[in-house]
Amino acid sequence: MRTVDPAKHEAKRRAILDAAAGCFAMKGFEKTTTAEICRAAGISTGSLFHYFPNKRAVFVGIFEQDADETTALLAAAEEIEDPGEAILQVVTHMSEQLLHPVIAKLVLEVAAQCSRDPDLARLIQGNDRALRDGLVGLVTRAVDAGRIDPGFEPKTVASWLVAMVDAPLSRVILEPDLDPAAELAVMKELITRFLRPVPAIPPPAAGRVADTGEISPG
Repeated sequence: MRTVDPAKHEAKRRAILDAAAGCFAMKGFEKTTTAEICRAAGISTGSLFHYFPNKRAVFVGIFEQDADETTALLAAAEEIEDPGEAILQVVTHMSEQLLHPVIAKLVLEVAAQCSRDPDLARLIQGNDRALRDGLVGLVTRAVDAGRIDPGFEPKTVASWLVAMVDAPLSRVILEPDLDPAAELAVMKELITRFLRPVPAIPPPAAGRVADTGEISPG
């Protein structure tokens, strides 16, 4: 009996998912055939069904893999000493993916499929919730470390960060000539400025009038 090498099995499975992602992004779920996925992956139909029972399982597998990658990304971020830098790394990585035209089109396709497939919708919602929860933890750490304005509520900040992650999706669809590196640099600067603690303004010294900058009528 032939034994299966788990590492090789997983590598092949991931290769099939990567090939299938390109097919689904190009033609959509409904119009993509298993034969096209096999051609893109360089495998036979029998080999495909050894890894996945049907086309839907391949499509779902792409986003199950995405969930695993998000979990790993958040775990790595927790090991970063500076929570502010950890937040930037998570947001930058997620946004960088969505700036890729293939991934952007795939996200639009899964959104369409979620309206017809409640189980898939729950998976995608779970992925989104896991990202938001992970960011809540990082934001809380950053507030405690004085890296973020303590006036912000962590859950609200995390929700806005997720919204900023999603923002490149429409940009890359409507503006295909975007420079990803330039866009990400601006996003990081905006997030840094937005979350930066605001220094307290000291009260005026006793017996002195604060200079308001106003010009008195003369």
